[in-house]
Amino acid sequence: MYALIKTSGKQYKVEVGTVLELDRVAAEVGSTIELNENVLMIGDGDKVTIGTPLVAGASVTLEVKEHTRGPKLIVFKMKRRKRYRVKKGHRQELTKVEVKDIKF
Repeated sequence: MYALIKTSGKQYKVEVGTVLELDRVAAEVGSTIELNENVLMIGDGDKVTIGTPLVAGASVTLEVKEHTRGPKLIVFKMKRRKRYRVKKGHRQELTKVEVKDIKF
């Protein structure tokens, strides 16, 4: 059984046991998150249920494993011949979660 979920503006295809890196979620490590209004599709073998736009009565349970930060990205801006140079770095705050259960 698999599900297509939507969270933080992105869509993910998940199965039980899948580990995902999402944008930072305000939850403690070890706690569970229930996604009720974010299930777009459920697939079970040959049977596929597509929501309009969401699947009614479907839910996905996630367990928070850890909070991490992504790789450092360098943003460099420059205007030639104008002595303008700006160098900035960015690291995205991430949460690693594991899919525990898919209910339909």
